[in-house]
Amino acid sequence: MTTRHRPDRLVVVTGTGTEVGKTWWSAALLRGLRARGVAVAARKPVQSYAPTDPFAALDASVLAAASGEQPEAVCPTHRWLAEAMAPPIAAARLGLAPFRVADLVDEIDWPVGVGVGLVEGAGGLRSPLADDGDTRTLVQALRPDAVLVVADAALGVIHSVRLVMGALANRTVTVALNRFDPTDPVHVESRDWLDARDGIDVVTDPATLVERWA
Repeated sequence: MTTRHRPDRLVVVTGTGTEVGKTWWSAALLRGLRARGVAVAARKPVQSYAPTDPFAALDASVLAAASGEQPEAVCPTHRWLAEAMAPPIAAARLGLAPFRVADLVDEIDWPVGVGVGLVEGAGGLRSPLADDGDTRTLVQALRPDAVLVVADAALGVIHSVRLVMGALANRTVTVALNRFDPTDPVHVESRDWLDARDGIDVVTDPATLVERWA
């Protein structure tokens, strides 16, 4: 990683699983911070997707639109894998050479003067990201200032969050409950349990983190 341009605040965004809303939260944070005058950038070290997915819907495209960058800056084009599977599996199916987490880290570069930089993993925290590791391995390599864990607010979230928190010991972690409905008692009670009983920093609206990080 090119550390001379490390953002003032470096955050790794991961999740309790696939399709929990990592990219939605990342994009919302990027837009909110930009609106507050914060210089932002996003990086997606590797992305996999279905060949039929529209270009604008790819994670790198969504993040780029929110950060004001080009998709190719968010994710190097040789790490765009048109196979909707975990990245190292997708690469193997496409006949591409295997890669390591260190390779992904070495390819991350930042513009000068970034206030908040987000690095988004793929799938859940323990989903394979490279041949030798997952997003937890990426966290260990990058040593970010914080980790944002996105989780679906529905029934079962306490179990999912506890598993991820156990794998992120000694890290500064915030849990974002996606699709949180304040009128749903399951959502409310789960949030309160994670907060009061487990002592986890829980947020339910990107605006809360925008205010904190601006």
